[in-house]
Amino acid sequence: MLKRYRHYAIVKLANLAPRYLPFADVASDDLPLGRLLRLSLFQVTVGMALVLLVGTLNRVMIVELGVPASLVSIMLALPLVFAPFRALIGYRSDTHKSALGWRRIPYIWKGTMLQFGGFAIMPFALLVLSGFGESHDAPLWLGHGAAALAFLLVGAGVHMVQTVGLALATDLVPPRDQPNVVGLMYVMLLVGMGVSAMVFGALLENYSAGRLIQVIQGAAVLTILINVFAVWKQESRNRSRAMAAVPQPAFREAWRSFIAGRYALRRLIVIGLGTAGFGMADVLLEPYGGQVLAMTVSETTRLTATLACGGIVGFGLASRVLSRGADPITMVWYGTLVGIPAFIAIILSATLQIPAIFIIGVLLTGFGAGLFSHGTLTATMRMAPKEQTGLALGAWGAVQATAAGIAIAIGGIIRDVIVNTPDANWFGSGTAYLAVFALEIVLLVLTLAAVSPLRSGKTVDGSGPGMVPLSGRS
Repeated sequence: MLKRYRHYAIVKLANLAPRYLPFADVASDDLPLGRLLRLSLFQVTVGMALVLLVGTLNRVMIVELGVPASLVSIMLALPLVFAPFRALIGYRSDTHKSALGWRRIPYIWKGTMLQFGGFAIMPFALLVLSGFGESHDAPLWLGHGAAALAFLLVGAGVHMVQTVGLALATDLVPPRDQPNVVGLMYVMLLVGMGVSAMVFGALLENYSAGRLIQVIQGAAVLTILINVFAVWKQESRNRSRAMAAVPQPAFREAWRSFIAGRYALRRLIVIGLGTAGFGMADVLLEPYGGQVLAMTVSETTRLTATLACGGIVGFGLASRVLSRGADPITMVWYGTLVGIPAFIAIILSATLQIPAIFIIGVLLTGFGAGLFSHGTLTATMRMAPKEQTGLALGAWGAVQATAAGIAIAIGGIIRDVIVNTPDANWFGSGTAYLAVFALEIVLLVLTLAAVSPLRSGKTVDGSGPGMVPLSGRS
């Protein structure tokens, strides 16, 4: 009797999954949903790292430890050094030859170790910055330098793991399902960010430097354990590839072929502008909530979960609409449009001193960013030349990460410049933050202007620029 009810429950869940879980219809008999979800766990560790760096650590360093926001912003932007290399990393994983017959796994492991190394260094940096115990005699530059190195290593690891992990995911499915499986991976990224933010918020309810260090150490260990479990037996070994003497094109030639695609350069410009528009305030949302709206560390940490929830809803809606043949460029346009009133709400929350409006604005920001990211990702994948999946994903990630890093650094610098200006509180205590939010609105308006010609443009077969049939890949 028990076995019969268990079988009935499993059948019901299996039937419900494709309907209610975004991208679940990409699963097949050869690639079950469980295997896909296990692989997607590498995005959970990426999300965990982002929550710690962009969420918890930046707020603690700015508010509790008194580190200038401009310096923290520059630390967060340090992974920008590696961002342009995402295209090269993706290309190398496309053409890598290993004696074991793997292409993707070696790069995922290297990225995992970089993440672990960064988290291992971070506690020592925090000890120096907080002046805990005997560390108060250490020079301040040592704490700043160690923190910068930790941010750099974690960021480099995130770039490598995410780029090659997404390429591995697309290897496992037919070309027609590649945009969907990549979308599933990004939904899991948002889930990982949301869950991590809630867990970190609960653990830091009673904040102390020692508790924060324990959280970081736990994240370091979990990163290795989860990533090893995620990629275990995911990539088949192909020793014949390693033994083959087929010459590979140089990266410069491969990149020239990719960028020569129709509307490829304009799409990258749209990705850069929109990402900057949505991401410039990432480093400032939690300090803004703490300093202007008097929110606690736990409450501001949960903002990341709110942002992730909005992103999940956006990705889910985009998945349903795009699976019915909609133009992904139109999805980009709508996502950008949603971001404008979202930042207006965030600005009004300071004027009215109502945290609920701020939370709603953050939620809408995540929703708009979800629509925008899915649209640009799908358009990029559909236009990717054959055998250049890693390169296409790397180019998308490189532009996105570079734009986000530059925007975060500029946002922090603008905030500090205004704060240190005499009579800086023209519009209240949040003037420095409001200037950054207003600049984000301007960037989103520019993104709308850049993406509008793509919506009205037509390719040679009459379809929109993002709707090139899969059979038409070059």
